[in-house]
Amino acid sequence: MNPNVRSFHHSNTGTWTHVVVDPATRRASIIDPVLDFDMASGRVSTESAQRILEYVATTELAIDWILETHAHADHLSAAAWLKRQLADGSAEPAIGIGHGITTVQKTFKKKFNLDDQFVPDGRQFDALFVDGETLCVGDLDGQIIATPGHTPDSITYQFGDALFVGDTIFSPRGGTARCDFPGADAATLYRSIQRLYSLPDATRVFLAHDYPAQGEEAIAQTTIGDEKATNIHLRGDTSAADFIALRTKRDASLATPKLLWPALQVNIRGGQLPAPETRDQAFLKIPLDSKGFDT
Repeated sequence: MNPNVRSFHHSNTGTWTHVVVDPATRRASIIDPVLDFDMASGRVSTESAQRILEYVATTELAIDWILETHAHADHLSAAAWLKRQLADGSAEPAIGIGHGITTVQKTFKKKFNLDDQFVPDGRQFDALFVDGETLCVGDLDGQIIATPGHTPDSITYQFGDALFVGDTIFSPRGGTARCDFPGADAATLYRSIQRLYSLPDATRVFLAHDYPAQGEEAIAQTTIGDEKATNIHLRGDTSAADFIALRTKRDASLATPKLLWPALQVNIRGGQLPAPETRDQAFLKIPLDSKGFDT
């Protein structure tokens, strides 16, 4: 059985959130939801996530899962907030992510100098998925495909003919994910994408991001066939050596994502904000690169 998919674009971060619906039971999953955040003011808000709730309510869906393709570095996750809003007293959606999140948590616990209240064992999530594992959304059978390379925790969700690939691949005009984050590796990403390229050409590919040029529309989905034929970084006939060389050169020129530090502090916690340090005030940390600064 193939799912119905409704996609929501968050223009400030170029993020796509997808609602995956089993047409038979009206049960559904939300993939990669976004929490609004203004860096200059520190304001956190939920306008974008409210759009998801309104869609769920008006179409009378029951949400089984809130799924993350990985701990994103370019937006804050709304998973925890949505889970609270969707709880009905007897049940609530479960938040899932790849098991590799524990590696990411350990790395960024050190970078943020977090105390022992933050335990990097994945307990902040309800499920840690491994390659080949299955999950159900109504009568839809989902499969986990491990697709590391961009990050150690990157996974792809497959429901019928639909893939939800996170940052592993973008639209053909956007290419592939960067491989310069901790634990990232271009050769590993190449192998992960080859797994996806082995699927039928008609397989639908739902993207986590698209960054269109001015005047162009953001693209929510493509196909395996389109990616293999025209992806600017990795076509079906691109060799591993050529891809690694391209990715290495390109990554050396990329800027740090604007929301890297706020996003990862929240996303390694499953979308929870840091605990308040005073009665009602929470804080985010920014590690300083002060080498060469004369103190």
